[in-house]
Amino acid sequence: MDIKKFEEFISAFPIYEYRIIDTKKISIEERVRIICQQECERYGSTWACPPAVGSLDQCEERIKSYPQGIFFSSVAEVSDLMNMDEMLLSRKDHEALTTEVGDFLKNAGYEIYILSTESCDLCDPCAYIEGKPCRHPDKMHPCLESHGVVANAIVEEQQMEYNLGGNTILWFSLILFR
Repeated sequence: MDIKKFEEFISAFPIYEYRIIDTKKISIEERVRIICQQECERYGSTWACPPAVGSLDQCEERIKSYPQGIFFSSVAEVSDLMNMDEMLLSRKDHEALTTEVGDFLKNAGYEIYILSTESCDLCDPCAYIEGKPCRHPDKMHPCLESHGVVANAIVEEQQMEYNLGGNTILWFSLILFR
């Protein structure tokens, strides 16, 4: 990757922090998948969530088939962190940013795979519920957790910020590339 070109590109966007990471160092944890299954209302209802994304072994194999990834965050400010609707609306800007970074890498000739925030909410209802293929596979970004990725473990290892305090939210994405 031409780091200089990438840094010129990325500096034009409201990315808080980013790191280029080796995918071999990404830890895939079964406990994350268990939390998805037990606590997330989206489990089993979207192409971006388990079990539709594949087994944990398949997800790990997919991640590790890409030698590197760009792990990055963006900041959103909300009036009240307890207002889930407002918080989730702020995610849309991060998803658009994630798509732009992915497009940059694709246009530079890389094959990419994007893991991002929460689960996809492009279609209501998701075609998964209807037993049909994803309507927007090029726009759908499975969430990091769906693949067993522990985002805060990457944050700690890479010495990045995880919490800025106040009414701010840090959203994270990982774009794998080869």
